[in-house]
Amino acid sequence: MKQGVSPSPSGKEALLVLEDGTSFCGVGFGAVGRVEGEVVFNTGMVGYTELITDPTYKGQILIQTYPLIGNYGVSPDHFESDGPKIEGYVVRDLCRRPSHWTSKMTVDEWLERSGVPGIEGADTRLLTRKVRVHGSMLGVLYTYQGGEVDVDALLEEVKQVSDPNKRDLVSEVATKEVVKHDAGGKFNVVLIDCGVKRSIIRSLIAIGLNVIQVPPTTHAKKILDINPDGVVISNGPGDPKMVPYVTKAVKELVSARIPMFGIGLGNQIVALALGCDTEKLKFGHRGQNHPCLKVGTNQCFMTNQNHGYVVKTDSIAGSGLKVTFINANDRTIEGLAHTKLPISAVQFHPEASPNFATDTQFIFDSFLKTIKAGG
Repeated sequence: MKQGVSPSPSGKEALLVLEDGTSFCGVGFGAVGRVEGEVVFNTGMVGYTELITDPTYKGQILIQTYPLIGNYGVSPDHFESDGPKIEGYVVRDLCRRPSHWTSKMTVDEWLERSGVPGIEGADTRLLTRKVRVHGSMLGVLYTYQGGEVDVDALLEEVKQVSDPNKRDLVSEVATKEVVKHDAGGKFNVVLIDCGVKRSIIRSLIAIGLNVIQVPPTTHAKKILDINPDGVVISNGPGDPKMVPYVTKAVKELVSARIPMFGIGLGNQIVALALGCDTEKLKFGHRGQNHPCLKVGTNQCFMTNQNHGYVVKTDSIAGSGLKVTFINANDRTIEGLAHTKLPISAVQFHPEASPNFATDTQFIFDSFLKTIKAGG
């Protein structure tokens, strides 16, 4: 057990092992069991409920760099989906006695009910530095109660873990049926759900757009038959090249000159549909204070981010797209717009969740303006 960490009231212990052969022990919480996935970190200081339920984290074991997690408990009002989407959870200190008037349960209770194991007391600073230096790694998280654990066996197991980014994660989290969200507005938009956050839907409704949420497998013809005023391609997990059926549909929609807007994975899919290429980042962008510069201006916006892939800068030429935002830290592409067609996209999350910052809320207004202009 990690020094300085109080014993779990339930007697659970946990072990996290990484593909490079390192292991971290600590107190177990949440569900008892073994999970595997890509080990990533998020630097946000608040919003753990939103992060845990964000479908973009499917296939990943999440490290929370902020050391104090769970102090305001868990409220379903802050869910970004129907429940936890992370594979496992890694924190330094877990609060088991939260204090907030909206809290319905503790993080420990919630993850136990949801079948998600967690480890408390791991050196999250060391873990984060390791991921930053070596890049995102595969890992196994094992939470157990009583008995001994064979560390050597787990270290052998982690060598056999398959990369979740090599499978179609979108199909595991997206809707399987059409869902309508009526804002009582004049305009209708089709939302291609690749693992959409609820806050994106709320943001679209807030500007008066009626949202028709469709599965990612929906063909372009079926979308056109709805006769929408606009199309949104949502965020989602994994490698955008694992969902060629979405890219194909978007490519067919381009010629219809319908206003289109992509967010996160949607940004990458728009780029792929127009002939660009994507690549994996070393350790991704996951946090609430990533600075983005608006190209051609002196404006800098603090943005919410959660992605492991980006559009390759040298693939833009000849696509008809121009770069609208870049990341101030590593100069990667954070926004695109077509020079002739009513198509735009951003890599960051313009919705004010989970940090409630409204710096980039204007992007939704710009999309509505494009719709009103008829493309």
